Amino acid sequence: MKLTRILLPLWLAPWLLAHAAKPNILHIHADDHRPDGLHALGTKVLQTPNLDKLVESGTTFPHCYTMGSMVGAVCEPSRAMLLTGRSWMRIPGAPAAAPNASDPATFLPRVLQSAGYRTFHMGKSGNGFKPGLKQFETSIIDDARGKADPKNGRATSPQRLADRAIEFISSGPDGDDRKPFYMYLAPPVPHDPRIAEPRFHKLYDAERLTLSPSFLPFHPFNNGDMRVRDETLAPWPRTEADTKQQTAEYYACITGLDFHIGRIFDHLRASGEWENTIVVFTGDNGLSMGDHGLFGKQNLYEFGGMHVPCVIAGPGIPHARNEAFVYLMDLFPTFTELAGAENPDGVEGHSLLPVIKGEQKKVRDLMYTAYKKDQRSIRDERWKLIRYPNVDVTQLFDLRND
Repeated sequence: MKLTRILLPLWLAPWLLAHAAKPNILHIHADDHRPDGLHALGTKVLQTPNLDKLVESGTTFPHCYTMGSMVGAVCEPSRAMLLTGRSWMRIPGAPAAAPNASDPATFLPRVLQSAGYRTFHMGKSGNGFKPGLKQFETSIIDDARGKADPKNGRATSPQRLADRAIEFISSGPDGDDRKPFYMYLAPPVPHDPRIAEPRFHKLYDAERLTLSPSFLPFHPFNNGDMRVRDETLAPWPRTEADTKQQTAEYYACITGLDFHIGRIFDHLRASGEWENTIVVFTGDNGLSMGDHGLFGKQNLYEFGGMHVPCVIAGPGIPHARNEAFVYLMDLFPTFTELAGAENPDGVEGHSLLPVIKGEQKKVRDLMYTAYKKDQRSIRDERWKLIRYPNVDVTQLFDLRND
C-alpha cells in the first residue's frame, strides 16, 4: 500500500495535533488603555505580570489603531467598528453607513453564534455599541465604577468581571456537547474615575514617577476641541504634580485589572480550556495623560487618542512583534476566520491570520486616522502628518527619530 505524505504549515501543525475543536476566543478590551500601558509594552514601572505573558508568548501589533471618531467619546465608534468590522464612516448611524450596517445578524456575536459559539459579554454600556451588546447570548452591563468602593468592601469592576467570567467558563457543558465560547470582556478601566483596591494604589508613588518627555503645560495651539470633557480633568497650566498623581492612579487601575485577568487565566488552565483558547488584549482608544499638554483621547498623536495596544496569543500563534498597520476592525474577520464563519457583506477589516502565519507582511500600506472635522492624519513606516484644517496648522513627525 502506498502512503501519501500530507504537509501542514508549520504554524498550524501544533494546533491540529492538540485540538480538533474550534478555539475559544477571549477578548479583553480595556477602556482608555495606552499602547504602552503594560510593563512588556514599554512602561517598565508598571506591574502587569499576567498580561505580560501574552506579550512574551504571542504576537504583538505595536501599530494598532482605532480609525476615528465624530464625537468626543472616541470609545463609542471604536467599539462599533470592532463589532461590525466596518470603518468609522460606515458604521450604524454614520453618514456613509452601509445598507446592512444596522442588521443585528451582521454583528460579530451573531456571526459567531451561527458558527456554533456560546457568546458572553461583560463590561460598560455607556459609550459602547449597545445594539451589538444586545446580540450576545449573555450580556452583563457593569457601569458602576463610581459605586465600587473597596474601602467599604465593595468589589471593583475588575473583581466583578473576573467572578462572572469564571462562572461563565464553568457553566458550559462537557464532553461532545461542549461548544467553544467567544467572550468579550470590556472593563471600564483604566478610564476615570480611577478606582482600584488600596493594595494596587500603594504600588505607585506619584512623586517617584517620571513624566513623558512630551509633557507640556499647554498644547501649543487650539486643536479644535480643547474644552472637551477629558481635557477639563486637569488644571491649566498642566502641573507635574497633578500629572504624576493621575498617572499613578492610572497605573494602579491597570495593575488591578491585570491581577483579576490573571484569575481568569488560572481558571482556564485549571479547567483544561487554556490550551484551546485564543486570548486577545486590546484597548478601545489611547489617552494622552499630559503628552503635548493634553489629557484626553481627542487627538491624533501617536500616544494620543487613536493608538491602542493589540496582543494576540494562544495555540498556533507565534511569539513575534509584527510591524503591520492594523485597525481594531481587523479583529472581526480575524475572529470569524478562527471560528470558520463567513463574513457578512460590508466588512472592511482584514483578517490578521495571514500576517500572523507569515503568508503576507501587511494588510495595508498606510494608516489613516481622524477626529471630528478638526483633525486628520496619515502615516507610513517613518513619517506621520497631522493636519488641522480649521486652524490651518500642519505637523510632520519623523517617527524613526521622535
